[in-house]
Amino acid sequence: MVAVLSCTVTTVRPTNDTRPLLTRDGSYTVRNDALDVFYHSVHGAIQESTHVFIKAGLEQVPKSKMDVLEVGLGTGLNLLLTWIRCWEGKCTVRYTALEPYPLSHAMLEQLDHCNELAWPGLHTPFMERMASTDTEWAEELGGLSFRKLPTFVQEFDECEAYDLVYYDAFAPRAQPELWTAEAFTRMHNALRPGGVLVTYCAKGEVRRAMLAAGFSVERLPGPVGKREMFRATKN
Repeated sequence: MVAVLSCTVTTVRPTNDTRPLLTRDGSYTVRNDALDVFYHSVHGAIQESTHVFIKAGLEQVPKSKMDVLEVGLGTGLNLLLTWIRCWEGKCTVRYTALEPYPLSHAMLEQLDHCNELAWPGLHTPFMERMASTDTEWAEELGGLSFRKLPTFVQEFDECEAYDLVYYDAFAPRAQPELWTAEAFTRMHNALRPGGVLVTYCAKGEVRRAMLAAGFSVERLPGPVGKREMFRATKN
């Protein structure tokens, strides 16, 4: 039986005090000055997302058709990298993103991720999906179906619906409530048996929270500028 959890949602709302920032691989991320957080590694936004979520996550799921859940849609970079692989015929994905506080349309235009990745033709459908407030599934395009939910992790209660979780929340010091055993129990419940969760984080307390939630956890080499990352599996 899947445990049903109750909790008080205390997630800190990101402020509008944000600005684009050029990272070392030439791609842009966002810095929130008020919270003192970056949406990606300053060593390289595209480099980090590709290493953590695509190479260690998407490419390790032994399915050609899969359901992906992202916690922290942010700039949409993980979505876009996944979508490109769908267009390339490598997989078919149903993609659900949790994002209570989406970035503004103006900020997403400044980041211009589609041109950064040399896929300018995806700009319009990408922006439509990122800006939509509809929680229903957007029309399938290029092998990817997408929906965005304004749901907090602490309220998410889907069961055995996903093969892969991109856990891309702000770091524990900024949003500690998203890195607890309770939060990871919800992710464990949401995954099918054998499902995988990947995150850039490699803190000891996060590993202990994952283990308490029932995951098997492995440390992997991190992206440039970070020694390690975690991949957790539901046995």
